[in-house]
Amino acid sequence: MQDHPLRHWLNTFFGKKDGRTVLVKELGERDRRRVRRHFLALDRDDRLLRFGSVLPDEQVEAYVAKLDFSRDIVFGVYSRVFQLVGVGHLAFTSRDAHPDSLHYTDKEKVAEFGVSVSKSARGQGIGTRLFERAAIHCRNSDVDTLYMQCLSSNRTMMHIAKKAGMEIRRDYGEADANLHLPPPSPGSVLAEALEEQIAKIDYTVKANARAAVKWLTFRR
Repeated sequence: MQDHPLRHWLNTFFGKKDGRTVLVKELGERDRRRVRRHFLALDRDDRLLRFGSVLPDEQVEAYVAKLDFSRDIVFGVYSRVFQLVGVGHLAFTSRDAHPDSLHYTDKEKVAEFGVSVSKSARGQGIGTRLFERAAIHCRNSDVDTLYMQCLSSNRTMMHIAKKAGMEIRRDYGEADANLHLPPPSPGSVLAEALEEQIAKIDYTVKANARAAVKWLTFRR
């Protein structure tokens, strides 16, 4: 299969019949409060699927507090009303953390990806788009092996993994999936840069609209 990341991105962006384009933006420190709110809104079952155990609020808050936006990459999808409805966390680690990676790569680093989507926003392809953005970022960062670890019962993650062509191994109720990525190309670099710029514009428009609504409400 030929590799056409820019064509794929353009088809994704312009090919939505319902007009619901899912834009993925890299998040930063100013988004931490909304990331915290997103995770705390996950119910018991969703926390189990996202973290592998049912974390209490205190541990969820500790997890968010430890996010290092300068080291790891966190992606987000904002709704039309400026609510964070999808979060993807891309963490880079030594390949020694995955001994089997010696069979897949000679790079020093591999990446691990975790994703969560709010119940109100499911069925829109948000999880898939977050994964695609994480994969192309890895590729453009010269990381060629991407891992996802989740419960075998996590049908959404399993669907994303199978759709991406990941190699999946199941063991004691858990699944470990990995994907080998091609090297960066001009098309992959341009595709990521275009999406980030458009997502930033979308973010600014939604943030300003939200601020205007709050101002008008206060004025009343």
